Amino acid sequence: MTQPETPAPASSGSTSEGSPAREGTATSATEVRVQLFARTDVGQVREHNEDNFLVADLTRRSRGLLEANRATVIGEQGAVFAVCDGMGGAAAGEIASQLAVDIIYERLVDGLGDQPIKRDDLARRLVRAVESAGLRIFHEAKADRSRRGMGTTVTAAALVDEVLFFAQVGDSRGYILRGDTLVQLTRDQSLVNQLIEAGQLTEEEAETFEHNNIILQALGTSDTVQVDLTYAEVRRGDILLLCSDGLSGMVRFEEIRETLRSGMEPLDICKALTEKANQAGGHDNITVIIVQFDGPSLEPRETEGEPLKYRKYVLADDSTEEKTAQMAALNAGSAPGGEGSTTDGIVRAAASPAAGWHEHGAYGPDQDYDRVDIPGTHVPIWMVIGIVAGVVVLLAGTAFLLLR
Repeated sequence: MTQPETPAPASSGSTSEGSPAREGTATSATEVRVQLFARTDVGQVREHNEDNFLVADLTRRSRGLLEANRATVIGEQGAVFAVCDGMGGAAAGEIASQLAVDIIYERLVDGLGDQPIKRDDLARRLVRAVESAGLRIFHEAKADRSRRGMGTTVTAAALVDEVLFFAQVGDSRGYILRGDTLVQLTRDQSLVNQLIEAGQLTEEEAETFEHNNIILQALGTSDTVQVDLTYAEVRRGDILLLCSDGLSGMVRFEEIRETLRSGMEPLDICKALTEKANQAGGHDNITVIIVQFDGPSLEPRETEGEPLKYRKYVLADDSTEEKTAQMAALNAGSAPGGEGSTTDGIVRAAASPAAGWHEHGAYGPDQDYDRVDIPGTHVPIWMVIGIVAGVVVLLAGTAFLLLR
């Protein structure tokens, strides 16, 4: 199964001129080449496929697995890759995931223009595209009784020059393989992951946990979602994997890592991972996107610097309080190389807040990080007190009448 395709107009074959790295635009020396493939499979149990994926070249305004897009140079407006895992039954999940990939693509290219895109602008567009998709799916479900409860996860990765942004809602996943190391760069918004992070469940116990399919938020289940925006700086030879939980829930981490390390082409990796998930039972739909990165503007894999890890990206117009706290931590020496370090090409000192790059820590059991505050139904404290007081009065009155 593949997504709808649009023809790709001829590329100019050149990269764009732009501002310095601090301004977040591609430069004339920037050339990132990718080889990619994507595949989705119904699995062994489900009757129909509720997964969907998006592979799109934003510069050429084209989407789909056209032959010309499988090995290409990333243009000045970037590219986007996304996996959506629908839910809702009676084909509603398929509708939700299709709406998600369509709307995300449409919002990303709407009014994009011809100028090189800044990193902040692409990140902001990505978040707003995901939010728009969630709102549209919510209204569609509300308007049609047969689609009540439909929704979808989304893990989307948008690339501009060497920077890869991740927008996460739900429990599909994004990984990067660098050399022999595979790192999950997204955080599952699921009950089981929350219990693991709270220390109430071990990784081994999670594999047989009764409620391991419960997610904390999805596009379409409410009118708002909180998009977890993170980033990574890719290097030459890195491999990006985006997948639904039909893969990550069926195939062990080490098996995934070994398959990515095999040196196969993206098409063959997609096929091998899908087959492993089916051989393990294929209890869910399986979707896989593989992107291999290359190009003279990327740092070599062996370059010293920060290791791959879960890192938040705070946009320039986000919480001032949050950014102030992060900048204080950076000034205390948390940035590699000390205050003002630019060893990885990004200015992180307090004197350069416009750069927008702030870390919240790594994704790991022994490292500190901020929790994702999942929006939900929050009842004001005064209302809770009123309800409790009312119940007490009612019970007291009933007891008085019965004892008379």
